[in-house]
Amino acid sequence: ALAREFSLFYAPFVNSYKRYQASSFAPTSIVWSYDNRTCGFRIIGHGPSLRVECRIPGADANPYLAFAATIAAGLHGIENKLALPPEFRGDAYTAKDLPRVPGNLTEAINALDKSQVAREAFGDDVIEHYLHSARLERQSFDSAVTDWELRRNFERI
Repeated sequence: ALAREFSLFYAPFVNSYKRYQASSFAPTSIVWSYDNRTCGFRIIGHGPSLRVECRIPGADANPYLAFAATIAAGLHGIENKLALPPEFRGDAYTAKDLPRVPGNLTEAINALDKSQVAREAFGDDVIEHYLHSARLERQSFDSAVTDWELRRNFERI
């Protein structure tokens, strides 16, 4: 229920969002399923070896923050007795009307900024620190001129 709000902890940089592409084995939807790599949450194993794999964080995520966010979300669900949505079956890349992982850093910033649960779990100071850092990252990226922009501009002039 909170993966979108906590996505800044799972994907902290501009480039983090480039991996969320269909057929990339990185999840684009916030759904769960058994042994389905197209979903954000994958249930694996049986009996005592059963486990939940949160597939949303990338290699660039701080593992401590990613785990803390996942644990906070789980505790929120337990404490508020949130019902688990039905299992998703099929290809989550092609399915319509599913909750999606943010498509870029700006969406992630906005989701975390509005999250009351994140502020309760981590405190305002921590959330504001990470929001500030992410906004600086976005501002730095927005002011950079990429090779693609240069080539594209030269084509049109």
